[in-house]
Amino acid sequence: MLEGKLRAGWFWLASWICRVFCILFFRVRTYGRDNIPRKGAFILVSNHQSYFDPVFCGGLIKRQSSFLARDSLFTNWFFGPLITSLNAIPVKLGEPDISAMRKVLEKLKKGGGVCLFPEGTRTHDGKITPFKPGLGLLSRRGDAPIVPVVIDGAFECWPRHKKLFSPGPISVTYGKPITVKQVKDMGDKKLAELLTKTLRKMQTQSRIKQGKKPFDY
Repeated sequence: MLEGKLRAGWFWLASWICRVFCILFFRVRTYGRDNIPRKGAFILVSNHQSYFDPVFCGGLIKRQSSFLARDSLFTNWFFGPLITSLNAIPVKLGEPDISAMRKVLEKLKKGGGVCLFPEGTRTHDGKITPFKPGLGLLSRRGDAPIVPVVIDGAFECWPRHKKLFSPGPISVTYGKPITVKQVKDMGDKKLAELLTKTLRKMQTQSRIKQGKKPFDY
């Protein structure tokens, strides 16, 4: 019991530190946080622009969420224990990782949240690449609605070809959830296509609102 309270306390302290960091360096603005369910399982599905995306996606909301991280990151003596304490789940890249998916389902079945990046890797040009099928299974078995999330500005601040980030404005938008019933009524391929289309539309709206040129899809 005490260990659980200490873990939760550390998570919220780390989240507060992340919020301060985001405000100071990126002037992060969030929109639509009321679309996140107040209780029960949920899946945040986001585009992937930078290493900071787990913080931008799940670290600025009032509920705890887990995220997947490359398994090699957990071997680092400092970074490994740190991301483990922040609910990270190790995943093997380039191959189906059944163990990681089971851990995600465990989180969802306990009523928790998970932040996922279906593109699989950071964008090369800021655009959102087509999502791969597979989210439908997690949503159905975990009884978790899917909340589309768009991060914009992180690519400009820390593109994958740069070693260090630069300060700049970041916008994070949470869209209306796709209910479990809606997920059950469509196939995995159709769901992936719908999410890709939805996030691209949200990204376009976000960029126009910020006075930026939308990407051409």
